[in-house]
Formats: sequence, C-alpha cells, structure tokens
Amino acid sequence: MFFRGGACSDAHRGPARVVQRSSTSFLVPLMTDDTRACPALMVSAPASGQGKTSVTAALARWHRRAGRRVRVFKTGPDFLDPMLLERASGAPVYQLDLWMNGEADVRARLHAAAGEADLILIEGVMGLFDGGLSSADLAQRLGLPVLAVIDAAAMAQTFGALALGLARYREGLQVFGVAANRVGGHYHAQLLADSLPPSLRWLGALPNDAALALPERQLGLVAASELPDIDARLDALADAWAVHASAELPPPVAFSRVPAPAASLRLDGCRIAVARDAAFCFLYPANLDVLRDAGAELRMFSPLAGESLPDCDAVWLPGGYPELHLPVLSRRADLREALHAHVEQGRPLLAECGGLLYALDALADGDGQVFPMAGLLRGSARMQPRLGGLGLQSAVLPEGTLRGHTFHYAIADVQAEPLSQATNPDGGPSREAVYRHQRFTGSFMHFYFPSNPEAALRLFAP
Repeated sequence: MFFRGGACSDAHRGPARVVQRSSTSFLVPLMTDDTRACPALMVSAPASGQGKTSVTAALARWHRRAGRRVRVFKTGPDFLDPMLLERASGAPVYQLDLWMNGEADVRARLHAAAGEADLILIEGVMGLFDGGLSSADLAQRLGLPVLAVIDAAAMAQTFGALALGLARYREGLQVFGVAANRVGGHYHAQLLADSLPPSLRWLGALPNDAALALPERQLGLVAASELPDIDARLDALADAWAVHASAELPPPVAFSRVPAPAASLRLDGCRIAVARDAAFCFLYPANLDVLRDAGAELRMFSPLAGESLPDCDAVWLPGGYPELHLPVLSRRADLREALHAHVEQGRPLLAECGGLLYALDALADGDGQVFPMAGLLRGSARMQPRLGGLGLQSAVLPEGTLRGHTFHYAIADVQAEPLSQATNPDGGPSREAVYRHQRFTGSFMHFYFPSNPEAALRLFAP
C-alpha cells in the first residue's frame, strides 16, 4: 500500500528514478543527507464546514490502526482541531502558517516529521484558496499534493465539475484526489466516483450519518479531552472511511532541512507554572517546546481541580473556556491571593485570552450573571453571542515582536492604558491591546512563541 523505496528516509543512493504504482508513474526526488521524503497530503475543501477535520481524523486513525506512523499538522492558528487530530494520530499536532510561523519554522517541522512518519497529513483552513496566505499557497510553496474534500450530500455528477474546477483554478497546484463527505450509500458514492475525470483520483468517502458528527460549541469543536467516547468516535470514522477508501497514496514529497529560529537566552532552572485543564486548554505544543528547549521546568496545575499555584518563578494562564467554569473559578480565593502575591513580587505572569478573562476583576456569562475573577488587571468582561475578535495579530513589545492570533466571543472593558496595540496583517478590524503591570502581561492575543523565541523567553525570564 505504501511506497517504501524513497519515502521517509534521509539518504538515498543513485539519481532520481521513476516508480510505478497502480497505473501512475511517480518521480522519486534525489535525496541527500539534508533532504527527507515522505508521502504527504494537504486536506482541503471548497469551503469551511465540508468535512476536512472528519476526513483527516478518519485517514489518520485508519492508517494508524494499520500500523503506520502518521504525523498530522493543522494549517492556521486553530487549537481545537489539533486536539482531535492528536488523538486520532497518536502524535502531537503542530500548526503550519506561513505568516504566523514563518516559512523556516514550517519547513523545519515538516523535515523533522518526514524523518519519523510513514504519512504526513496537513489539514487546511477555510476553503482551498481562501485567505491572504491560503492552503493552496502553502501546498504550492511546499510541493504538497491536495486532497479535496467535498460535501456531496445534495449533489451527484456536479461533484466532478466542482472537483475539476478546484483542480484547474490555479496553474501549478496539484490536486491529487478527491473525497466525498455525507454520501447517501454505495450507489451515491459510485455516482460521485464516476463523475470524476481520469486526472482526479477517488480516494474515499464518509457517510451521511449524524452519529459520526463531531460535537461543536462556540469557537469550534468540543475539545477532545471533554469527550469520554472520543476513541470510539474516531474508530467509527475510520471504519466508515474503510468502506470506500482507496489504497493509493501520493508520491513522496521532499522536505529540505532548514534551520528553525532559535534563541540565545536560556531559562535553565526557571520554574514556570502553567494552568492546564478544561478552562485553560489552548496551548500550542510548539510554545511548550520553546520553553523546555530553553531549559525551563514546566509545572502544570489545574485551577478547576483546586490545585494550588506551584512554587514557581513565572506563571502562564493560557486561553481556553473559563466562561464554562465560572462558579468553580470564582471560589478560588486561595489562587487569587497567590497570583496577586506573585505579581506584586515583580515576577512574570502571562495571561492570554481566556487567561486574560480570568485575570480581570469580573466576568459575566451569556446570561449576564457576574462572577468575581482574579483581579490582577482592573476591568471586567462579558460573553456575547457574536465574535468579539478574529484574525492573525502582530504585537510589538519591549521584549520584541511576537506574532499570533485572536479568536474570542468576549467583550472586555479594561481600565488601563495598553502597552501595545497589535496589528492585523490582513487589514482586518481586530487589533488586540496588550496590557502590562509590573511583569504581568495580558492580552486577548494568543502568542506563537516560535515566531520570535527570544522575545517569548524574555516574557518569562526572572
């Protein structure tokens, strides 16, 4: 099922050669010690809501159950899809965004993954061509073949026309194959497969079955850790995928070794307390790597479980869903006191998005009920049914410029002058403020530490 001759290895003998698989010939690229190759697919779609995450999760679990090593990435800054895809694949899921990461970081991560995987899957964001730097841009920049996922619930032969339009819209983009979501049965699936031109492969389908739907709430999918039956759901997706799945995999893609951005600052011996539970769950694995690689000791604790603030030199309150746990958080007087003492002693504390909401004096839920919070920053916030902020962000801080994103439904009234105002590279209206009190730093913005590791480390340095 998998091509092994040139895939997923570092050193190869001889020049590039042609390999025959099924009815298609593929050119295996010439490899060197600095280049690795591995079969890879960009999983995209005509629009959001077509089933990209379900198909990516089904593929990852299906191949993992067959004994293959699967590495999955997510295009863009999303937190929730990667949690599900990590569970499906059994490995951490990192973000790939040409602007937020920078191209060097993207290439370094793919090169590393190609050395340890049998298959790389990259879930796209929005529609294939949507955004200033789209999934199509990433696919073309990196030479990735595309799997187009199309919701076919209300169509038959038009499926082929839509697939062909995606494939021909931009010169140089390689649409390797197509998958259908929400098919009505074997006959429907056959109609869809037969509608494709010879240049596009039928790679599989998922049925129109409500039992396979992944539950959602505001901000996106329900976090995988909150679903007690998550493995059963993923196995059901893999079983459904197997019914119509094609065994054909794309040719290996060559990924060159690129030095990733690095920092000279060390945090050896620095103890960083990191809130981590259902209220504070938005943590990029890459951010944790930056801190650990610098020598920091990460001490995870759960405010929801009543755990005390660990002995530490710095604190990180990441984003998440504090609004879903307000009664519990409002009763943590001991944690409030410990955080106040920490800040007043001049020690670093970073509060991002949900962490910022908890750091304010009060937070009102969607019904208007107000709960006292930590009171580290004067002000209050309330939840609302419409978005309060969305988009990529860049913030200039005394420590350096950091990139990231914002996505929240809360509106805050902060009674402090901002230290800095982030900007949106796409010209969007969301421009988040960054607040500073002593070594406390708070913002609705989620920082992506590898965008400037030196600046990120300075936020936590004693």
